[in-house]
Amino acid sequence: MKDLGELKFFLGIECARSNKGIFMSQRKYALELIAEAGQRGAKPADTILELNQKLTSVKYDEYINHKESYGDKLLEDPSRYQRLVGRLLYLTMTKPDIVFAVHVLSQYMHSPKVSHMEAALRLVRYIKEAPGLGLIMPTGHTEQLTTYYDYNWGAFIETRRSVTRYLVKFGRSLISWKSKK
Repeated sequence: MKDLGELKFFLGIECARSNKGIFMSQRKYALELIAEAGQRGAKPADTILELNQKLTSVKYDEYINHKESYGDKLLEDPSRYQRLVGRLLYLTMTKPDIVFAVHVLSQYMHSPKVSHMEAALRLVRYIKEAPGLGLIMPTGHTEQLTTYYDYNWGAFIETRRSVTRYLVKFGRSLISWKSKK
């Protein structure tokens, strides 16, 4: 065994200690993601996804016969979308605010459309707003466990399934979060 000293950087996660606690962020990784997505010169977005935007699959559009979605074609090369969403999935480790949006985008990995790519790029522009945001694990003693729960009945437009989200905090530290259909 070898003592490598105080933890500063591990698997793309930057750690900084202070008397207030430990701060973890993926700032360098987020900046690399912004550059790779070609959004360096783009204006940052204030929201993760457009308001009331419903992303659908090609099969759903054909089944429902959406006339307004005829211009929304499949991407010619889905590998760029797949790589971008894969990188966004790794970024969710320290950014719980983007978990739901990345989960929605990851459902279209096999046949992404132009609208899916636009939504993913908007998410990258949202990350550009504050790439250094992360999680803080504050110091101090606490015994308070708090849970927040949200349930959206029939939110997923294709299957009319409900979406459930929750997060668990121990004191002021976020320890778990999840979103599922």
